[in-house]
Amino acid sequence: MISRTLRRATLLLGWLACVPACHAGFELAGPAGSATIVYEDDATMRLAADLLRRDVGAVSGVDPATSSRIDACGRRCVVIGRHDSALVRGIAQDEGIDLATLKGKWERYQRVVFQSRRDAGRQIMLIAGADTRGAVYGVIDLTREIGVSAWEWWADVHPVRRQRIEAADEPLASRSPSVQYRGVFLNDEDWGLQPWAARRDPANDIGPATYGRIFELLWRLKANVIWPAMHESTKPFYQIPGNAQMARDYAIVVGTSHAEPMMRNNVREWDKQQGDFNFFTNRDALVRYWAQRVNQVKGFDNMYSVGIRGVHDSAMEGADTVARQVTGTAAVIDLQRGLLSAAQGKPASRIPQALTLYKEVLDIYKAGLQVPDDITLVWPDDNYGYMHQLSTPQEAGRAGGTGLYYHLSYWGRPHDYLWLGTTHPALIRDQLERAVATGTNKLWIANVGDIKPLEYLTQYFLDIAFDQEQLTLSPRQHLVRWLSRQFEAGHAEEIAAIMLGYYQLAWERRPEFMGFSQVEPVTVTRQTDYLRSGGEEAEQRLARYAALVRRAEAVHRVLPATQRDAYFQLVLYPVRASANLNSRILKQELAAQLAREGRPAAEHYARQAERAQRAIDDDTRTYNQGKWQGMMDAAPRRLPVFAPPVFASYGKPARQDCAVAYPAALPGGADRLVFTAGRAETRTLTLVNYGAGTLRWRAMAMPAGYALTPADGELDADNGYEQRIQVRYDGKGQRGRLELACGEARVAANLVLAPGAGEPLPTEHDRIIALPSAGAKAAAGWTMLPGLGSYGASMRSDFAQASVALDAAGARPPLEYDFVSHTASAARLKFVTVPAHALTSANGVRLAYSLDGGPWQLLDFETFGRSDEWKQNTLSNSAVRVHELRALAPGRHRLTVVALDPGVILDRIEVAFDGAPQYYGKPLSPAAGEEALWQ
Repeated sequence: MISRTLRRATLLLGWLACVPACHAGFELAGPAGSATIVYEDDATMRLAADLLRRDVGAVSGVDPATSSRIDACGRRCVVIGRHDSALVRGIAQDEGIDLATLKGKWERYQRVVFQSRRDAGRQIMLIAGADTRGAVYGVIDLTREIGVSAWEWWADVHPVRRQRIEAADEPLASRSPSVQYRGVFLNDEDWGLQPWAARRDPANDIGPATYGRIFELLWRLKANVIWPAMHESTKPFYQIPGNAQMARDYAIVVGTSHAEPMMRNNVREWDKQQGDFNFFTNRDALVRYWAQRVNQVKGFDNMYSVGIRGVHDSAMEGADTVARQVTGTAAVIDLQRGLLSAAQGKPASRIPQALTLYKEVLDIYKAGLQVPDDITLVWPDDNYGYMHQLSTPQEAGRAGGTGLYYHLSYWGRPHDYLWLGTTHPALIRDQLERAVATGTNKLWIANVGDIKPLEYLTQYFLDIAFDQEQLTLSPRQHLVRWLSRQFEAGHAEEIAAIMLGYYQLAWERRPEFMGFSQVEPVTVTRQTDYLRSGGEEAEQRLARYAALVRRAEAVHRVLPATQRDAYFQLVLYPVRASANLNSRILKQELAAQLAREGRPAAEHYARQAERAQRAIDDDTRTYNQGKWQGMMDAAPRRLPVFAPPVFASYGKPARQDCAVAYPAALPGGADRLVFTAGRAETRTLTLVNYGAGTLRWRAMAMPAGYALTPADGELDADNGYEQRIQVRYDGKGQRGRLELACGEARVAANLVLAPGAGEPLPTEHDRIIALPSAGAKAAAGWTMLPGLGSYGASMRSDFAQASVALDAAGARPPLEYDFVSHTASAARLKFVTVPAHALTSANGVRLAYSLDGGPWQLLDFETFGRSDEWKQNTLSNSAVRVHELRALAPGRHRLTVVALDPGVILDRIEVAFDGAPQYYGKPLSPAAGEEALWQ
């Protein structure tokens, strides 16, 4: 039995779906009918009551009656309203309910169930809000409790049907949200949301019917702010009748993006006939333009963006120096505040305003822009999920506070990622922990693109914004809990493992980045770096994707039919789409490489690449059927990475024999399969029938301590006349020869042992020693981040640490790495960090290291602007510093690493000797078989 205290706390977080086995005391629906829903006579409360009516009906099959009159309440009713409304105040007085603690609070509610003392036999559930949204969130928590997902409409997540619905009868008192203003920016909508809405909204655009659905989703996610869609493809928010009123009815605060001061969509509202968008030369026209809008919307609940940029996402016009940008921006803000004050008849300090320090505006702020204390400073990320900087204590203490603007989708350089939602939840968690640690809690906005397919990432961001205790959960724990609400709980662990594998592969390289091309300007695709050291790195990436797809499809087959549409949207489409784009690109490249080696599988790989593109097209057509027609575009902006190549055809090779191919840094350059003595490992070799005919094969003989998967099979057209074979070494056997029968022929593979460490320490594999950061002996002052980084965990220096100079490195908490080397040669120390920026303007991004007690060496990972180095960092989610060692003697060594700044995240270290292969990602692990999957 769940304790009353635990259930209360869980209900407040909205995770517990009360099934019949739960102890509960208030029957919302049952054989005798449904409880009546009585609401305060107000447009927003009427919408909240209707939402509850639909949700109870979706679960029970019977819609409750609704009314704004308490005398419509029969034996049971749910009453919804603000604590000081006539309806709720009258019930509280009649029934002796004390709601005094709600007075003056922000977005809180109390829920109490009681037997009416005025009307015998009547049971009432009262949901009383401190304000309008507080009452709404009380309804949302109730719908979560009965098993209705936030994504019931936007991802077709159908609740489990049951005739009897009961809700807990314990008194509930919610807490205020952790972040006061929380919401989303609909952006880059040209390829999904806008064409989809144009087909179904009576406005033929993103109009009130669409915004009504979006605002209800924001309710379900406990968000309260919208930055409306604003691209040229979309008619401006305020030009479509009914949009603003819909926001008012849903009690949603309307703001605008960094490029839209004074609620103006410049892209389509600034008429060039008015002149240049130049404050220095066309001031009067800009003043009229802004004044018109602030007077039009003065009766609505808004947060006004202040400042000035270009017409769209560009720098302000007319300022040829930074000094002029500073003085011009200050003058603009002063003028805008005067317009706001005049329109609303109150001091500007009482009107919510925000200055988003995006791109060049951050440079203007750093150059000395003085921003009025009541304006909220909004820190931006770098468009790729890394916050540029956050609040110093002085900035956090501003009257207007500070906020953040975070991208889950982006259009721009170095490359867009508009297609799929691939930002790793572990990165989101780290970046939001930084915000919490620096008191950045006034406004959080996520750029969510078209909403779909960013469903989970949007919810994760907003869950944390509403309740920062969610950060105590690991990303995996949060994901499992979320999935248990979307699908049968018994599948949640497996689906979470699939999705974390999907995020991990995208962490290494997002699907949209697999062309190794860029935008602004758009460049052509090139061969990926996954073939830089032969094809094995590409093969292992493809194998991990293939394993994910098999698992995802297996779950899809066993889910109830009612859950398969949601599963396709939330899991199967993104997993298969990512796998197929990688397959199209990498198999096309591998086909060319195999053809150069004269291997018959070249044709097989080329056809697989072609089928992968068809599979993307087929899945996208499926996605766009029915309700979601026009929502999913698998080639946004028609960038080169999405363009199907010319798929080559290859003839049969001249050779006719069987042979083995070893993984090697250079194609065909190896003659042995190397294992580490004393270590259990798995390596892969390939059996090839160059004759391109069907042959049976099997293992004939192998040394003790080795095993094969598979151990026999057939080489035929279905596998390109090749078989990749996993060779598992138990760490105890000796070197020897593996003999395979290939038809009538016999082929041999050489199995050799490299020296081990003699103790459980990292040692060389292919002339590289890999040191995952979480493998350190760590002192207090470091935090392990689960899920983040190339090995599934990273180490972060604690936020409470002060920044210090290099000469203080010896007093900092260390990470210690012991390892054993065997090669006597020059070596490279490669330090790889997660490319986070400095925590605040008072910090840097520095580490220091000492090898074998030697002097401390500085590692500074700071980048500047949108430099080429920054571009490569964001495309690979890694920042790299390399130090050359003239020689490293064989033997045991100790590498000590310290952080000179807070919030620096170490991913891994590599010790590479001359002749080591050059990989795109982390060194290939000899323990990683083809079924390996990061979880």
